[in-house]
Amino acid sequence: MQQIIPKKCTVLVIGGGPAGSSTATHLAKSGVDVVLLERAEFPRNQVGESLIPHFWKFTDQLGVSEKIQQQGFLRKAGGITVWNDKVHQILFSDYGYTRPGLHVERDIFDNLLLEHSKRQGALVFNNVVVKQVDLSAVEPIISYIDTREESNVAGTIQCQFVVDASGHSSLLAHQLGTRQSISSEMNFLSLWGYFKGSRYVGVDRQSHASSELKNISPVTFVMSHKDGWLWHIVLREKTSVGLIVRSNKMRGLDKQQREIYFQQSCARLPHLKELLSDAQFMDGSLQYRPDYSYYATQTCKQNYYCIGDAAGFVDPVFSHGVQNAFYNAAVASLAIREALKNTNKSARYAQLCESRMQQFYGFSRALSLGDFGINGVNRDSVKSLMKAMPPLELELMLVASEMTNRSENFKQLAHEAGVWESFSEQHEQQKRGIIDDLKL
Repeated sequence: MQQIIPKKCTVLVIGGGPAGSSTATHLAKSGVDVVLLERAEFPRNQVGESLIPHFWKFTDQLGVSEKIQQQGFLRKAGGITVWNDKVHQILFSDYGYTRPGLHVERDIFDNLLLEHSKRQGALVFNNVVVKQVDLSAVEPIISYIDTREESNVAGTIQCQFVVDASGHSSLLAHQLGTRQSISSEMNFLSLWGYFKGSRYVGVDRQSHASSELKNISPVTFVMSHKDGWLWHIVLREKTSVGLIVRSNKMRGLDKQQREIYFQQSCARLPHLKELLSDAQFMDGSLQYRPDYSYYATQTCKQNYYCIGDAAGFVDPVFSHGVQNAFYNAAVASLAIREALKNTNKSARYAQLCESRMQQFYGFSRALSLGDFGINGVNRDSVKSLMKAMPPLELELMLVASEMTNRSENFKQLAHEAGVWESFSEQHEQQKRGIIDDLKL
């Protein structure tokens, strides 16, 4: 017998990805009555398989780190980029990290997080599609379609706070008309798919067969090309390959034509074609996202919070997506808990959360795409975050900014914030990180 969705709850979370499940866990652990509605059946496919070591501090807070370690995901030592023919390598161990980055199968990883939220006391309902959020009253009313049975059943649930963690669909931002696509000189889109039998890039800067994964740690491989950039992320049973390309390259192409373009590109791009020379493309695995980079002009108000990809998405080049989801979940959960204690200050806590989230968004955008002062980014806020960041994290981000030609404005902000010069020794180390013996 199916569990009945309650008519009321304190917090209603839309979406069961890392942002939604983490929010549900934080709140349930604090004794808050939380219900999570997820449209899909888990496990489900998802992109974004590269995690940098920063994420462990959030999973420690959630109490799920041990479960992640037991899962046996691939431990990655760092990253290698080939950008405009200049090769860089970053090793996390060079910056004091004792815990690894990971390459994760997101269906398994996300399901692990969602199951953890259930164990903490959150009520989780899969195959329930949220259709609309009515914010006209003090307490939001959420309309949904329950698809768990053969006949779809419409229903509503009322709550004190609604958290939109619906991912790329950005349910609330679309409903409120606050979602904006990034305006820039060149817009990009993403294509990604999966291969069997690919070679991978090892920490020793050479390519290896997947059978060597137990002996030679992998790195995330990123490379620029004339139409954008690409990623190559080896997983335990397959390899994720993504192309970021200018939107005009796909204009007018149907699904079959996009797949032809993707496979032809994989077969001709240097380094990538060597890694995939004996690999087999997994039929039906190609996915496509047109509105690549976007943000919401308003993410938090007195009775609602938009977090994770539902609030904005920048660029996956530095693997900030899941980290952003964890961070948003942590600050939104804190704001909601404080608002429940002091209901007359709900709007103030929402405003503080909005400021924190937009600050992190601006930092990621300046690092990944280079511009600031536009598209919802406040440069003074970004500089403030730089000054407050733990030295270890800031050091890694400053060094990472050297690896592409997209971070000149980020480095300018670092100079203005007075944090760039304090890492002069690390900058010299980064110059030595330029390598020329990549053998793929």
